[in-house]
Amino acid sequence: MNFQLDIIEDKIEFFEGENLQTLEKQINNQIEINKSILLSVHSVSHQTVIQENGRPYYTAVVHFKVKK
Repeated sequence: MNFQLDIIEDKIEFFEGENLQTLEKQINNQIEINKSILLSVHSVSHQTVIQENGRPYYTAVVHFKVKK
């Protein structure tokens, strides 16, 4: 029986929230989780849209990469 471990080298995650504090908290929580599998933040992209009710809606994409 072969037992093989593969290392995750890249991981892209999407986040969304009604306010920036919620979005930031989600991203920070995921950063801590990904540190345990040796991934660090490579890049962050974010966007704000105004909903039909006039309230902003925030989204972010975070690209995690293995530390080398």
